[in-house]
Amino acid sequence: MSGIWTQKILGFNRDIPFPICPFTKVTNYKNIHFHNDNINNFQSPGCYLQCSRAHIYIGHGTYIAPNVGIITANHDPYNLDEHLKEKDVIIGDNCWIGMNSVILPGVTIGDQTIVAAGSVVNKSFVNGKCIVGGVPASLVKEL
Repeated sequence: MSGIWTQKILGFNRDIPFPICPFTKVTNYKNIHFHNDNINNFQSPGCYLQCSRAHIYIGHGTYIAPNVGIITANHDPYNLDEHLKEKDVIIGDNCWIGMNSVILPGVTIGDQTIVAAGSVVNKSFVNGKCIVGGVPASLVKEL
């Protein structure tokens, strides 16, 4: 009930048509694609879903912990006032994105992948069925 109060009455994330934590930032909800069964992913506080022009695809049965950042564009290192070309982020089915993780532009995470807490995922793990972790993230274990 408090989510509805803060979203619809107080106005936090008012324009987003699905329930979302007031402490989560979404730059363009129309570019997020997810299964309706997984609406709970938007209840974790502190998440940042940056998808102004590119898309974020979240697979069925995937869990997203608090303070996760999923971004589709980065700053140009030669001119910080500019952004590099946006790239979609794809997260497969039955994944778990651990707390304080960051998934960078263009990354694809295959089905049944666990991203360890605090990881920075800057490359794809398309085969899935694994645990990845670290900065930058690397294969920890195949499942």
